[in-house]
Amino acid sequence: MADRSTGAEEKRRLILDAAVRVFAHKGFHTSRVGDIAEEAGVAHGLLYHYFSSKDEVLETIFREEWSDLLAEIDGIERSDAAAREQLQRVAARLLGSWQHHPDVVRVIVREIARSPEVQARIGELVKPIEAIQRIIARGQDLGEFRRDFDPKLAGILFYGGIEEMLSGWVLGQIADRDDVVTGAERTLVDVFCAGFLAGAEKLGEARDADVPA
Repeated sequence: MADRSTGAEEKRRLILDAAVRVFAHKGFHTSRVGDIAEEAGVAHGLLYHYFSSKDEVLETIFREEWSDLLAEIDGIERSDAAAREQLQRVAARLLGSWQHHPDVVRVIVREIARSPEVQARIGELVKPIEAIQRIIARGQDLGEFRRDFDPKLAGILFYGGIEEMLSGWVLGQIADRDDVVTGAERTLVDVFCAGFLAGAEKLGEARDADVPA
């Protein structure tokens, strides 16, 4: 029974991996179930043994990939690392997904985040932002980060920088060499955390004092 169950899971995974490649390079709406079966090297009817439709395949890809991402971010948030290091790890995980799983990123950015049904998934899509906001707020409570800004707004801006980089790579607007990906992570964390760090309030006060009334 165990061998049979393992074989079924392997075939299911084979179909999902093939679907990621097909959706990433042909687009969800122009792809057919037959394209996925051909890419996976399985009979057309076998796909329907595991999934009722092309839409269910896409939903499964999102649900499983996003669940893995959220679990990793939760692990980072629960660690004893300093807030800045936690932000660095979150940025590395999100931006590094382009290096390790570019087709998955293409599918999520093009087919999930931009789909008409995005509002139905909004609760899941904002969870990484909420984790970043909690990390920033905790950094403020522990005295690592300055307290004179809204952690919710800061979290949105931090995640927005990550999202724009991923979208830029997917759409071919930004070079995606390994050094650029690594540089993006370092720049994002350095620039934002330079403003977050405790002691930077004085810089903000000096700036405000220079603004004419």
